[in-house]
Amino acid sequence: MGSSRKHVTVGKIVQYAILVLVFILLVGPFVWELSLSLKGPGDNVYAVPPYIVPKTPTMENYAQVFRQVPVFHYMWNTILVAVMSIAGNVLFSTMAGYALGRLEWRGRKFLFLLFMGTMVIPIEGVIISQFLIMRAVNLQNTLIAVALPGMCGAINILLMTNAFKAIPKELEEAAEVDGANVWQQFIHVCIPEVKGTMTVVGIFAFVGSWNDFLWPLIVISDEKNYTLTLGMNRLKGMFVSDPRLIAAGALVSLIPILVFFACFQRYFFQGLEQGGIKE
Repeated sequence: MGSSRKHVTVGKIVQYAILVLVFILLVGPFVWELSLSLKGPGDNVYAVPPYIVPKTPTMENYAQVFRQVPVFHYMWNTILVAVMSIAGNVLFSTMAGYALGRLEWRGRKFLFLLFMGTMVIPIEGVIISQFLIMRAVNLQNTLIAVALPGMCGAINILLMTNAFKAIPKELEEAAEVDGANVWQQFIHVCIPEVKGTMTVVGIFAFVGSWNDFLWPLIVISDEKNYTLTLGMNRLKGMFVSDPRLIAAGALVSLIPILVFFACFQRYFFQGLEQGGIKE
């Protein structure tokens, strides 16, 4: 009995130790970035050992970011890209997920595997092709070009496919008996059942488009079309000797994501449970 309790205690200690380690690895960089952004001229950012609590805290670093970079203009560009990405992913992924998860047609399994295969292709492997396509259709250096390649992601199609597969067939059969066609079954029967997963898709699309840096860097050349992450990169060139401003700019870019996730976190976890991969 005592040995069993001892094993349970050791197991809990190991479990909590792992949780604390994971927490430090995930939250630690954010805490350090916040501390760095609040440090004033009297703080040594290169001190050894480093310290978290600023000795001369100040908000001047954030004010300087807004003075040096047109944050709100870049944020507006990013919002436009995010809206296009969310709309495209929710619409196209939902339709593709319904076709792959509910409808029976020749080649469905092959096409599903093809979609899933694209998940293992790194963006660096197709980014040049994407740029050449955008240039061929005269969309380079536009916000549409920034949003277009990310308007339908394979992971979102996978989530929607599994969400539609989880819907009981009896619901569609009852609607079919009442005379509903395929489109009516899709809109009035299936869509209400997968709203949670659609919210998850929207959140993934928002975070992906908001954080994207490499693709806008390649396709955008005019500063007036910069997204927020691309515009904040200007801080590194102008203030390379002052990491405080770089940290403040990074947090300014992060705040909208935190606000967005805080507003939709309940739907996010509900949707993940609804659209989880099922055997």
